[in-house]
Amino acid sequence: MIEQQFFLPMIPPTVTAQEKKLTVRGGKPVMYDSEEVKAAKAKLTAHLTPHKPENPICGEAVRLTVKWCFPMGDDHQNGEYKITKPDTDNLDKILKDCMTKCGFWKDDALVSSEIIEKFWSRVPGIFVKVETQPW
Repeated sequence: MIEQQFFLPMIPPTVTAQEKKLTVRGGKPVMYDSEEVKAAKAKLTAHLTPHKPENPICGEAVRLTVKWCFPMGDDHQNGEYKITKPDTDNLDKILKDCMTKCGFWKDDALVSSEIIEKFWSRVPGIFVKVETQPW
């Protein structure tokens, strides 16, 4: 069993992997990352890199737990669930893409269980826990 957990202190990016741009090349539509998505990926990758494992997980089911902690204003309580955009599934897609690029696992298809939450928090950042079976 592999278990790793860490906290990335940052203001989490709110741009998601779905925010692609479209162009036409040779008469065919081509999707590409916007500058905002590129910046979010760079930020996440920079914060994830110090935590990457020595060897990527391969051939094992992974449970990924992520707690997105967004900076709270005066109208929210610390630990209160964030019920506004961005959606958790869209947030996690960009994070998993960056974790794959950093070498946490060979392929994010190994992630077979996900626990994703988003909160308002006095301390903004992203808590990440990676586990392999048995969990």
